[in-house]
Amino acid sequence: MRLAWTDQQLKDCFTTAPILRHPDPDLPFVVEEDASSSGLGAVLSQPHGEPGKLHPCEFYSRTLTAAEANYDVGNRELLSIKAALEEWRHWLEGVCHPFQVLTDHRNLEYLCGAKRLNPWQARWALFFTRFQFTVTYRPGSKNGKADALSRQFEASSEPVQADLILPVTAILAPVRWNLVEEIRRAHADEPPPAGCPPAKIFVPLQFHPQWPSLGPDVEGYVQACPMCAQARTSRQLPEGLLEPLSIPRHPWSHLSVDFLTYLPDSGGFTAVMVVVDRFSKGCKLIPLKGLPTAMQIADAMFQHVFRNFGLPENIVSDRGPQFTSQVWGSLCALLGIGVSLSSGYHPQSNGQVEHLNQEISRFLRSYCSREQQRWSEFLPWAEYAQNSLIHSSTGLTPFQCVLGYQPPLFPWSGEPSDVPAVEEWYRLSQEVWEWAHVRLQRAVWRQRIQANRRRRPHPSYQIIRQVNPVAYRLRLPASYCICPTFHVSLLKPAHPATRGDTDCMEPPPPLDIEGSPAYQVHALLDSRRVRSQIQYLMDWEGYGPEERLWVDAADILDPSLTEDFHRDHPNQPAPHPRGRLRRRTPGGVPRGGGSVTTCPRAARERELSPVF
Repeated sequence: MRLAWTDQQLKDCFTTAPILRHPDPDLPFVVEEDASSSGLGAVLSQPHGEPGKLHPCEFYSRTLTAAEANYDVGNRELLSIKAALEEWRHWLEGVCHPFQVLTDHRNLEYLCGAKRLNPWQARWALFFTRFQFTVTYRPGSKNGKADALSRQFEASSEPVQADLILPVTAILAPVRWNLVEEIRRAHADEPPPAGCPPAKIFVPLQFHPQWPSLGPDVEGYVQACPMCAQARTSRQLPEGLLEPLSIPRHPWSHLSVDFLTYLPDSGGFTAVMVVVDRFSKGCKLIPLKGLPTAMQIADAMFQHVFRNFGLPENIVSDRGPQFTSQVWGSLCALLGIGVSLSSGYHPQSNGQVEHLNQEISRFLRSYCSREQQRWSEFLPWAEYAQNSLIHSSTGLTPFQCVLGYQPPLFPWSGEPSDVPAVEEWYRLSQEVWEWAHVRLQRAVWRQRIQANRRRRPHPSYQIIRQVNPVAYRLRLPASYCICPTFHVSLLKPAHPATRGDTDCMEPPPPLDIEGSPAYQVHALLDSRRVRSQIQYLMDWEGYGPEERLWVDAADILDPSLTEDFHRDHPNQPAPHPRGRLRRRTPGGVPRGGGSVTTCPRAARERELSPVF
């Protein structure tokens, strides 16, 4: 029996079904998650209406990596919760109502009260402290949405047809060769030697490869393939030996600057500007109300750094829009401060401040995990503690390196009873600085030795110019809105292709001679006479044999090509009377080869009906 649905009934069904809704921060959230052997899936939902019915807000799914696929069921389910909370952190962190996580793995109900955790779970548990949620078990039969999202990455049972390695145009005809029968017939001329294993087939010398340069030729062909150079992952050591930044002569003369952003709101502050002294390893932690502009950075640097330590000689930063702006560059130039920007996509250039960012983040997580809105109150103590730590490069604390002594961390630690005179203090400070400079040189030397053991020297690239020993500036199209300076670890050498490799390369662009396209000639192969006109068979530079064609002698710009051809082939058809052709000397003809004004493909289309 079939039921007839009216238009209004269909409209009512579609509008009352759990359709996708915009998230409402005032309503409680529900996260449905599941994990399969191949992927993760989760649904962010909220109850709407009376009675509350779950309506999906967002869907999330991804495939498991090779390492994640080895996790057991419990860790995969826990990974699914972590991935979902990371994806919807902007909705779930700091919500008005504690949200609920629905899972079909019952053991996760005891996640918050577990006493023994493995390293993965302990690390993820620190991440979960940012959220207020409860884990509730739901049978798998009722967890269909998340289950379907996680299983969409399972491998298909249909056989996969293997792709051809060689292009179709390179296959002329199948070759059938009964190798075993050929080898056995050859045993009559070269019988197997004594002691040959009975289960093995002796291969005579005549069947061995007769291509002595097979290995180098294959390697050169693969290296010259543009697709392989772009898509293949290098298995070699990273390129570019360690080039440390120059060692300053005294404290707070060379600085490194970076930001910690997207922090929970704490008294109106959501970011921290981290300033590191590259000599003493001291730091200044400046709370900010968001990511600052160039003028706000300059004002914060003056209020917290310049007025206490004077103007620096150089500031190292990343390539953020604040540091690449004209305002920041003009301001630093006016104050006589050098600006050094890290290489694109290579944050190791500013490694000291990047490492300090991790230390500060770990400090704030440890002391503010339960009161995340008060991190700005703990920030001065984080700075004080960091400046009181002995640095491995100098063997001193930043306070000792700058002040000449270590201030007490706590009142009961005691202070020096005698205060030296200014001259004595300055003399001791100078000694401390000199000792720190020596230790820094030793540390840099050790770091360079240790780092270079796991690296290899980089090749010399002929690009635009070399910015420093490990950074190069590339010529990029104007449409690329990125910095053209790259670290050598992000570059690959380009290997020139041989004559036989032109099928895997783009043909060279034509030359522009007096407004007409011209192509470089590799060689003249033959000549013929057509209606009292001489034509030559051209082999073009950078093109394959399929682009060879006959060209009139009048279109050849370099007469030395035809002269050399007729000198080497005196019996081929030649112009009458024999002599020098009329020379055309357009500007810009490259040396070492001739050019013609005919486009290879255009002339080939014109030659569809050749005249003999």
